[in-house]
Amino acid sequence: MPTHGSTDARKLRSRLNHPVVDADGHWIEYSPVMREEFRRIGGDAAADGFQLASQRVPNALRLSVAERGRRRVGQEAFWSTPSANVLDRATAMLPRLMYERLDDLGIDFSVVYPTAGLSYHRIQDTRMRRAICRAYNVFTADQFQGLGDRVIPAAIIPMYTPDEAIEEIEYAVGQLGYKVIMVGGLMRRPVPALAEEQPEASKLVEWYDVIGIDSPHDYDPVWETCRRLRIAPSFHNGARSILLRNSPSNFCYNHIGHFASAGHAVAKALFFGGVTRRFPDLNFAFLEGGVGWACMLYADLIGHWEKRNGQAIQSTHPSKLDRAALLELAQKYGRDEVVEAIRRGEGLNDNEGLTGGVEHADDYFRCEIARKQDLRDLFVPRFYFGCEADDPVNAWAFNTRANPMGARLNAIFSSDIGHFDVPDMTEVVPEAYELVEHGLLTGDDFRDFMFANAVRFWGEVNPDFFRGTVVEKAAAEVLAREDA
Repeated sequence: MPTHGSTDARKLRSRLNHPVVDADGHWIEYSPVMREEFRRIGGDAAADGFQLASQRVPNALRLSVAERGRRRVGQEAFWSTPSANVLDRATAMLPRLMYERLDDLGIDFSVVYPTAGLSYHRIQDTRMRRAICRAYNVFTADQFQGLGDRVIPAAIIPMYTPDEAIEEIEYAVGQLGYKVIMVGGLMRRPVPALAEEQPEASKLVEWYDVIGIDSPHDYDPVWETCRRLRIAPSFHNGARSILLRNSPSNFCYNHIGHFASAGHAVAKALFFGGVTRRFPDLNFAFLEGGVGWACMLYADLIGHWEKRNGQAIQSTHPSKLDRAALLELAQKYGRDEVVEAIRRGEGLNDNEGLTGGVEHADDYFRCEIARKQDLRDLFVPRFYFGCEADDPVNAWAFNTRANPMGARLNAIFSSDIGHFDVPDMTEVVPEAYELVEHGLLTGDDFRDFMFANAVRFWGEVNPDFFRGTVVEKAAAEVLAREDA
């Protein structure tokens, strides 16, 4: 039952001289079966967590627009899964059908992330969070069993504490055989001062821990575990319906840019926290937000460093101000009241001793930047960015004239099949190829986007990642060229 676009996808794939790796597909978990399996696997805690997670969106949609506005509850997605295209709906629900249809989609190998499970690791209750993540990982490993040469799932890792993360990573990788993990990066936490001084109010106010910097926990042991087990962590964070994306009436307002916003926050935190300096052999992926925000972040990190690194910022120290010269200029150009105020020294060095108590005047001190090139070396090779097929901004990643120091950022093809923004799965790969047809990507760029960058993301951390898959030989060739 191929859809009308499958012929185009097959033809395009047959013309390519490289495989296509989908770094971020999705399956739609079938809740009636999952509910019962979760209870069997994880008991009441997993069943309670499933019930809580399953009601969040329906509860929001049951409210009127006025009531959501009164409560400041964001409009959630309705009609968010494929319906008219029943074959695609079944493909997203049934892993064996997805496996069977990959050739129709023009895809050789796919890594599949959750849909309902995207929010499980953010449940506040520790008992339910840990139980539902464990139940999901056991359930999903079984659902995808025997398909690993072409389709593999990602495990969900709770990250509210490093200990729970390490325990689930070791279980998922060591006991269940996962090679891909999805970790959380926006942990909702109470504000300590409110918890101490206004405990009732503190239940309603949260801050978001971006884990790379300023966290109450040290997550280095988590990254060390990933390195030891040869796992490249990926983030699938969203910032929908919070902060500046909290419209009670417009889902698209809440949805546009929310993955980019979350990825920007966490990538920036990992960089400033020195994580890529301390773990130079670990790669991190930020999925579904595209690469435009990453290009801007990369340029901003360089621009700010040039003006606020430890040496450059000294030129702004209040003690550097030549008061006599300033008074002379004021006497020549300023009003009398300005001259007199400057003569008295008012408002010139009032905050000379204030730095907010920071450890270093250089915000980049954890990165140990010795030269401008270090910024590129700590950012570009370590970060990968999931890009959907219909995003024309994907070409920016490969534009060495636009990116500082001629960088090519690591954009990786992310089909997002299974979700509302993919009305026809067979059109995704041809749509991605339009960037080549429009002259925005070269054939080599397209190869990196659709294949080689994904190989590097997982294969640099785990050289055996693609062993036993249909792309094993081609992936090994990519990694061998990197080592040469």
